[in-house]
Amino acid sequence: MNFLPVIFWGLLLALLLAAVFHPQRGVLARWRMNSRSGQRELVEDALKYLLKQEQSGRHAAPEALAGAMHLSGSDVLRLITRMESQGLIISQDGGLHLTAEGERWAMHIVRAHRLWESYLATEARLPLNQVHREAERREHRLTAEQLNELEAALGYPRQDPHGDPIPGRDGQVAVAQGMPLTAWKGETPGRIIHLEDEPPLAYAQILAEGLRLGQVVRVLEASPQRIVLSDGENEFRLAPAVAANVFLEPIPDTQAAGNGSMPLSELPDDTVAEVVALDEACQGYTRRRLLDLGMTPGARLQPEMRNFFGDPRAYRVRGTLIALRKEQADQIWVRPLN
Repeated sequence: MNFLPVIFWGLLLALLLAAVFHPQRGVLARWRMNSRSGQRELVEDALKYLLKQEQSGRHAAPEALAGAMHLSGSDVLRLITRMESQGLIISQDGGLHLTAEGERWAMHIVRAHRLWESYLATEARLPLNQVHREAERREHRLTAEQLNELEAALGYPRQDPHGDPIPGRDGQVAVAQGMPLTAWKGETPGRIIHLEDEPPLAYAQILAEGLRLGQVVRVLEASPQRIVLSDGENEFRLAPAVAANVFLEPIPDTQAAGNGSMPLSELPDDTVAEVVALDEACQGYTRRRLLDLGMTPGARLQPEMRNFFGDPRAYRVRGTLIALRKEQADQIWVRPLN
């Protein structure tokens, strides 16, 4: 009797069983892990939504949570039951309220999201219209200790690429200030401190116009049809519904035109200047690099060479010749000395 076929099929069956039931790498183990991971992400997305509602002074009803999460009524009830059993929320007066633990967990996710956005924008150089979606995919992965390491590697940024404040390690978050462009009065210049990234279509239009954090702009025209801005070189046209997603603040004293300071990018050739300050919007790796290059308050510098194409431009600072792109030089405020 030939036992080879029996041995072959026996080995094949053993391999199939191992592939399905292996405690770490089997199909069932991976299914359980992915299922747990999916449930965790669902809980964390719900916590983040509820936190946003509470920060706006509202408490979401179960129906609102179902709509935001794209869940059926039965699915959202199961989710709420799970979150209540974990001590993350309580149902009260028809609304869902975060507990102290639920708020702590939600703030961890917000912190992770905004730190990932900072990394993706400043380190990975991902286009700004892509960082939000990618950060949402990554925000569920890191522990508090890993977030602290990421924060340190980024130079302790205080805001994400949209201008939203990043929660600290203690869960505290600064209150974002600023006035929507649609409420900005007169032609007083203001500095862009926040660009709302929702809805995505409005954010895409803002980016397409070329507006960015830290930019100093002046309102030239405001009507029910359009708002026209200028940064001194270019004009930007936005519909009021889109302009409402751009927030300004008064220019800090170190950047006021009256004190004679200007962005380094506007410094004329052969002009000696001293550094006044780095723009508040300059954060993370870019800020660390500029400081390492000697761009500290009081440092003297001078443009020496201009690229045929205009960018980058060469400057001599502390005896060293360095090259900076315009977007970097825009974030360095200097005062001409001659």
